[in-house]
Amino acid sequence: MRTGMMALALGLLALRFLPVLPPVWLWLVLPVTGLMLLPFRTYPLAFFLFGFSWACAHGQWALDDRLPASLDGETRWVEGRVTGLPHNSEGVVRFELADARSRQAPLPRLMRLAWYGGPPVNSGERWRLAVKLKRPAGLLNPHSFDYDAWLLAQGIGATGTIKDGQRLSEARWAWRDGIRQRLQAVDAQGRAGALAALVLGDGAGLSREDWQVLQDTGTVHLLVISGQHVGLLAGVVYLLIAGLARYGVWPKRLPWLPWACGLAFAAALGYGLLAGFDVPVRRACVMIGLVLLWRLRFRHLGAWWPLLLALNAVLLLDPLASLQPGFWLSFAAVAVLIFTFGGRLGAWRWWQTWTRAQWLIAIGLGPLLLMLGLPISLSGPLANLLAVPWISLLVLPPALLGTLLLPLPYVGEGLLWLAGGLIDWLFKGLGLLAGYMPAWVPAAIPGWASALGVLGALLLLMPRGVPLRPLGWPLLLLLVFPPRPLLPEGIAEVWQLDVGQGLAVLVRTRHHTLLYDTGPRFGDFDLGERVVLPTLRKLGVDGLDLMLLSHADADHAGGARAVASGLPVRQVLSGDPLALPDELHAEACQSGQQWAWDNVRFQLWQWPSAADSNQKSCVLQIEANGERLLLTGDIDTGAERALLDSPLAVPTDWLTAPHHGSRSSSSMALLAGLQPKAVLISRGQGNSFGHPHPTVMARYRKRGMAIHDSAEQGAIRLHLGRFKPPWSMRQERRFWRAAP
Repeated sequence: MRTGMMALALGLLALRFLPVLPPVWLWLVLPVTGLMLLPFRTYPLAFFLFGFSWACAHGQWALDDRLPASLDGETRWVEGRVTGLPHNSEGVVRFELADARSRQAPLPRLMRLAWYGGPPVNSGERWRLAVKLKRPAGLLNPHSFDYDAWLLAQGIGATGTIKDGQRLSEARWAWRDGIRQRLQAVDAQGRAGALAALVLGDGAGLSREDWQVLQDTGTVHLLVISGQHVGLLAGVVYLLIAGLARYGVWPKRLPWLPWACGLAFAAALGYGLLAGFDVPVRRACVMIGLVLLWRLRFRHLGAWWPLLLALNAVLLLDPLASLQPGFWLSFAAVAVLIFTFGGRLGAWRWWQTWTRAQWLIAIGLGPLLLMLGLPISLSGPLANLLAVPWISLLVLPPALLGTLLLPLPYVGEGLLWLAGGLIDWLFKGLGLLAGYMPAWVPAAIPGWASALGVLGALLLLMPRGVPLRPLGWPLLLLLVFPPRPLLPEGIAEVWQLDVGQGLAVLVRTRHHTLLYDTGPRFGDFDLGERVVLPTLRKLGVDGLDLMLLSHADADHAGGARAVASGLPVRQVLSGDPLALPDELHAEACQSGQQWAWDNVRFQLWQWPSAADSNQKSCVLQIEANGERLLLTGDIDTGAERALLDSPLAVPTDWLTAPHHGSRSSSSMALLAGLQPKAVLISRGQGNSFGHPHPTVMARYRKRGMAIHDSAEQGAIRLHLGRFKPPWSMRQERRFWRAAP
């Protein structure tokens, strides 16, 4: 039976790795084939087919529930019910709308909406809203967070921006939102947001600085409800009833063991409902239920059997859970503990068990974190050594009890005040540790290095005396120092990153790195910090020889501060240096300046008669083995005419669309003078500026230019000097992504 359950799990997990979903007729035939195989004792294959077909069906249902392409960008009146916990912050209300209906077209069952400057919105309310609808889509960059996959796993079939709306009915059955509002009104020594995260799993109240501290110290799992918290609560309830029975306080007419098991499981389920039943909570509830069942029936299930059953239960309920990194980390952490402590001879003292558990989890999860593209906390083992008992034993009991006793005057508030103070002390300590040792964002590693790293981690988790165990260290070090091939002389690797309505282009030669523009920043939303800097690190960039900011507009230079603070930058040049922050120490772009890196030539140009920031854009020409790329910033037709009288007015293979393809640029004169074979467009999907303009696109097509658009293809990589077509992220096929 265990073999069949493992086969079922493999079938369910296979969905995560499919480039495309099989046709419907195939996954309908697979269960029938599995039933036919059962009499021939091939039940593992049959179970695999059952799991695979069930997962494919869920994947297809989720894709079918997405917004139709015909409604993308349309504004429609919709009616629906607010679900989950809305986030009201910085003048933006974000929430999910369920059971949405429109008179003109069917809509997805769940949509994620944003209302800029909108009124407060509460869970359970019904609204009539004018929404500009968008199909699920996110920025797509190498080794970065896959927003498309996250939306699909959450069952969100559309996103949108609200233009207007009216409330149709008040909130109903919104008890989680009511509890959150009560928690936010309590004096928790400034940590009401952290209490909401701990009690409800709602991290919206945590600041960006708080999240950074938790990430740097590897303690995110402590401030968002995890299986550990659920298990602790169930254990406390069980031990409390067992203690009452032992000392004769428990009523004798009630058998204590069934009540202890039942109430412990009820407590776990109650906490799970309070938390919204995320993957770690579902896994914990299933495992707790199995353990309590074993205790009640006096049957030995072992350690791996409950984990395997929990894995299958979570995937059967939600096969798309495997698209989320938290799913893999949750089950892997438990598997590491079982593998490490199961079947060992001899006993460790309690402090040895506790300290070794932290280090072994760090070793076991290290390769997985690298493969998932997540940062690694170097201080995590030390931070968790202290923070786990602090949260579990000191903070969680008064937090939960205080929430339960909020109806009692002063009692609940007092307990929450105490819990908030304890959390504040913890954050102060973690902040000191994070400042001394921030999280490490390693470069992406090849698949063969990942496989060897996993083997190394398994060897190190083995008991002492196992042959070849010392080889685990050099294998694990391959993850830290993987061999990296160097570019040949005379070749430049160019990445046009997907930064929405902005521009960021990375250029690398054999020994040098240049960044042309740094992506946009609008208010506190900094794409330089959230996208450009992490992507550079993932691509193995540990410093910039030159940061070239074409001009000072926020969509081109907004992310400069974040990049400069996260990476060493030798020199900063700009077409408009006086409009940039002083701490960047930007120098002026000099027309005619030339240099060569590793047999790749670079040349700058700027219009001396420029009157505004766009016209001041510093233009960069790159030439490798006779193949040319021209980076144009936001120049307009006036600057384009001047450019045609400069040394850069030579046949060019690749042209970045001036000003994102606006109507005031990409003149026929420029295209005729440069004769580009292809154009690279960097813009936001469905942007309010209408970029690229239809007339500009018509010009590109009229000249037979190949068009490469970041909004449709994601990040685009070009090897300048090889005269080959570029590669885009959409070519890395996943079933939840649209084909390029």
